[in-house]
Amino acid sequence: MSNRDFYQQLQAEVNRIDEAHTTKREETIIEGFRLEPSPQALINGKPFLVFNSNDYLGLRHHPKLMKAEHQASEQYGTGPGAVRFISGALKVHRDLEKALAKFHGRDDAIIFSSAFAANLAVLFSLLKGQSRDSLVDGDVVVISDELNHRSIIDGIRLANLPKDQKAIFKHMDANHLREVMAEHAGKRKRALVVTDGVFSMLGEYQNLAEIKKVINDFDDQYELGVLLVVDDAHGVGAFGETGRGTEEIAAGQADVLVGTMGKAFGADGGYAVGSQVVIDYLRESAATYIYSNNISPGTAGAALAAVELLETKAGQQILINLRENIAYFKEKMLKLGYQFAVESEHPIQAVLIGDTEKTKLLRKEFYQQGILVTNINYPVVPPGKDEIRVQISAAHSQADIDQFITAAETAGKKLKLI
Repeated sequence: MSNRDFYQQLQAEVNRIDEAHTTKREETIIEGFRLEPSPQALINGKPFLVFNSNDYLGLRHHPKLMKAEHQASEQYGTGPGAVRFISGALKVHRDLEKALAKFHGRDDAIIFSSAFAANLAVLFSLLKGQSRDSLVDGDVVVISDELNHRSIIDGIRLANLPKDQKAIFKHMDANHLREVMAEHAGKRKRALVVTDGVFSMLGEYQNLAEIKKVINDFDDQYELGVLLVVDDAHGVGAFGETGRGTEEIAAGQADVLVGTMGKAFGADGGYAVGSQVVIDYLRESAATYIYSNNISPGTAGAALAAVELLETKAGQQILINLRENIAYFKEKMLKLGYQFAVESEHPIQAVLIGDTEKTKLLRKEFYQQGILVTNINYPVVPPGKDEIRVQISAAHSQADIDQFITAAETAGKKLKLI
């Protein structure tokens, strides 16, 4: 067998994906943005309203972030030069870490190239340690929500734990978590519970207060206790009265919180916050931190400006605008006769269609009317739960939402959805 035969296997797999209609490589090419009267993506010279972006606060075009990005690039250059333990940390990176730690009320923060890289690092390091010679005890059970993000799943896989050291609890079911923790109590020295804060397909969020209560009840039943790791990439910045995310909404605090600057904060990169000893340990053990370049100085400057902006009255007004937009959108869609997959106050609003073909056709109808949305179909969601995932931004004007509602009415009647 030659490598030509292997390439044929690759082609067969690509063909299988295409036939299953789960292709991801056919990406929409955005040529730029028109910012007035509100941000619109330019595709083949035509403006499109963007209702499928994680830019929940509309900060990627905010003048303060763009100015901060430019200033940081002028001061430090376009790239970090090397990894931090070789050439040192740029002050803008350390300033960003301090700001994130303060924002979340933690001792310290550590930034990564992405939230995916952060989850891989946090989970591997806390489950396995830096190496087989690590002093970190590997007698652990990791317990994960069954609908956690792929980055969490891969972080657990990377640790390569035996099967009996991995467990899953039913989605957002604290009672089932209690059963799983009871099953492993006395068998393992420690436990690590990991969950998304906001689950991105539906905009629903984990009740961290309930999860934390279960953990507290079992903490002394494990010799080395129980840690809670929460990936709140879709929550931080956009969720809660002050933008502190699921911890603020659900009144529960993680031992290690993973977030991103690439969604509500309008920049890029991931981070983790926690106690000083945890962050110090991650700096010594997290491979995607030690051996990977950091985000660019300009990106760090923009992210720092975003965190600082949220602490101001202007930033709080952006959050108020977002909540008003969400409420207005939901009211109008319900009046048309549409249903939502779940009741959510998050910017992710999942419009339940329930039919795979009609969901795809509805997305195309929106596209033809100059609106970008995403259709979510099986196997990403269960059969019969096909949806249009709409993502509301503080940057949307009421006129933008009205245009969406008009398109939803026209397309809904055409496809006999309403």
